[in-house]
Amino acid sequence: MMAWLQPWTAGLVVTLAFLSFVVIAQGSGPSGVVVVPQRKVSPDVVKKESHPVLVRKKREWLWNSLYVQEEKPAPIPYKIGELRSSLNSGVKKFTIEGEGANDIFTVLENGNLYVTTSLDREKKASYNLTARMYDGNNKLIEDAGDFVVQVTDINDNCPVFPRQYNGSITERTKSVVASVKAFDADDPNTHNGDLRYSLKREDETSALFEIHPVTGVITSKTNTLDRETKSQYMVVVIAKDMQGMATGCSASTLVPITITDANDNLASFTRREYEISVPENLNVNEKIGTLEVADRDEMKNKQPWFSIASEGGKVFSVKPGPHKNCILMLKQALDYETQNSHTFTVKVEEDLQFSPADNFKTASTTAQVKIRVIDVDEPPVFTQTTYNFSVYEERVETRPFGAIQARDPDRAKKRIEYSILDAGLPFGIDPFTGQLSVLRKLDREVQERHEFQVKAQEENDGLVSFVNVNINVLDINDNPPELIAHDIFVCENDVKGTVIGILEASDKDDRPATFTFSLAVQSFNFSVKDHGNNTAALIVEQGPFNLEDSSDYSVEVRISDGDQPPLHSVTKLQIKSCQCDAKRVFSKCKASKLRMGVSVHALIAILLCILTILVIVILFVMRKNYQKDSLASMKNSGEIHEQLVTYDEEGGGEMDTNGYDVSILTSACNDGSLLRHPDRLSHPSMYAMVQKPPHHSQPAACKGDMAAMIEMKKDEADHDRDGFPYDTLHIYGYEGPESLAGSLSSLDSSSSGSNLDYDFLNDWGPRFKALAELYGVDDTDYYHQY
Repeated sequence: MMAWLQPWTAGLVVTLAFLSFVVIAQGSGPSGVVVVPQRKVSPDVVKKESHPVLVRKKREWLWNSLYVQEEKPAPIPYKIGELRSSLNSGVKKFTIEGEGANDIFTVLENGNLYVTTSLDREKKASYNLTARMYDGNNKLIEDAGDFVVQVTDINDNCPVFPRQYNGSITERTKSVVASVKAFDADDPNTHNGDLRYSLKREDETSALFEIHPVTGVITSKTNTLDRETKSQYMVVVIAKDMQGMATGCSASTLVPITITDANDNLASFTRREYEISVPENLNVNEKIGTLEVADRDEMKNKQPWFSIASEGGKVFSVKPGPHKNCILMLKQALDYETQNSHTFTVKVEEDLQFSPADNFKTASTTAQVKIRVIDVDEPPVFTQTTYNFSVYEERVETRPFGAIQARDPDRAKKRIEYSILDAGLPFGIDPFTGQLSVLRKLDREVQERHEFQVKAQEENDGLVSFVNVNINVLDINDNPPELIAHDIFVCENDVKGTVIGILEASDKDDRPATFTFSLAVQSFNFSVKDHGNNTAALIVEQGPFNLEDSSDYSVEVRISDGDQPPLHSVTKLQIKSCQCDAKRVFSKCKASKLRMGVSVHALIAILLCILTILVIVILFVMRKNYQKDSLASMKNSGEIHEQLVTYDEEGGGEMDTNGYDVSILTSACNDGSLLRHPDRLSHPSMYAMVQKPPHHSQPAACKGDMAAMIEMKKDEADHDRDGFPYDTLHIYGYEGPESLAGSLSSLDSSSSGSNLDYDFLNDWGPRFKALAELYGVDDTDYYHQY
């Protein structure tokens, strides 16, 4: 082969060299490079140079099936096979790679394969390995080959049921009960993992149930299972491998099978006869009593239905109760005076799921019922449950428009008295006849329906009953029509015949109306055209119009409703004057003169406000006059109810007029010894510095002992520069709530260098007259008296 490849390779090299030369020659231009002409290759040459592609044939390994038995002990490695190749070579060396290579599995140079440990198929069933072969020079002479070592299974695992299984079956049926499934870890493709199922033979359930040996499906063998006899069975299921052979390994599980209920028992009355006492005033559709029923089936499967098989069905009715008992109901009112007892038969039936019923021979499906009616004093009974009447509005009915009637259902037949519960209603009722009448006019537009209750009471404050009364107020034509006009205006350039607005009308009455429109007062500028469909057009009769014109435009529209008797109204409609474009879209309108209308209610409110303001003003003036009179009376009082005290405590001001004797202040006019000196000489006074020029027109005030004491104290205060100028004489800083004087405290005054004018004291009234003279007298006058 190598000898054949050498000529072929040489020919390929020559061909590539020639092609390269041709390419170089074609790339040379007129620059003088020699261009070798291309040799023409004949088809024969091409054919000879086109050799087929040679594919190397891969040598193959020669494998034998390699198996290892699981759980086989390997105290020393044991041979499981040999690695061989079809390549003949004098010297060979084998190696392996892959799962468990050189650990679990080892190979010798001659290709013998060994296992070194015990294997478990349930953990790993096969191992994938790769083999390589080398020559004596450790050169790879054979490509890698893959092979598999299989671990063969042994029956080393028993079946296992993974969970608890439960079964159920409806009584009196034959069907599938449950399905069980066990698992075996051994190879399912061998007898080791091939399971078979069976039921425990010694159990009584083996006669009632069976199981499929391969699928594990449990079914019932009979249709006579009765839940009322036994509601549950416990079945023992056995699973065994090795196809159920005695040498196989087995496991068991307990499967509870529940028998579910079916409606296979008839409902049965617990008694043959029932006797019930019922008061005659029991309300209709109320419960009278319960007829007990027995049924062995579960509640969900109890489906009885009851019936009354005699004339008693007209007065009484029956229906199943919450516990599927028979509930006896009152269908028609009882009357002791008419019939005091009732006897009838009640029957129970049931649609069973299986027939015949288990208890069809013992069930009691009928019962006789006797109802004893008890006499009671019953309230009045109305002839109707609700009374409905109709009355026209705006009318006072002199005769009754309806009557309420009630009767005493007892044998005594007591007289019934009637009354209306709600007060203030426009209706009255005759207390003995129950006739209704209208007390005052009704207005449907205010209230179109009246609802109230009427009481019927037996005489001598006996039993009472109540009934609802509904009165509908019927409409009459008592409301005039009202004009409806939207956005009525006239343009300056409107000509005769122009429609400037559509007129409509409304009526508060609930009656169909046919409105007609006209002008109540003839207008030179406008007219009304009635369309006959409850609308009318307002049309221009004379134009054009001018916004500069001071006059406003209006029309008086008269509307009639066409009812019986017909009513009409006249409404003054104001019309705006506007500047408009060709499409009558206005851009500017003249403001209309302000017209104000005040309703009666608004006028009353305004008058009440004005009256309130007048009352407030009068009270304020009276209070001012009262204050002036009080002040004048104070000024006319000649007695000075005030004296100076020497304790540091605020007194009651002018309101305190009873605590002190001020007669000492009058001593100045009688005895002036405190101001006199032995030498009778004049001494300057501290008051001369604050006195005003003498007023010769006013008489000099007499000075008493109190004046001399005040002068001495003021002199001491003025010359004591080390102490705080406090008042030893208590001067009230506030003369009381009714005094017009301010504070007279000497802390704010000084007896030296003052230019204060104390002449205002003369205006404070007679109470301050002495103080005014004291501060206003000059030196010569003061000492001249003494």
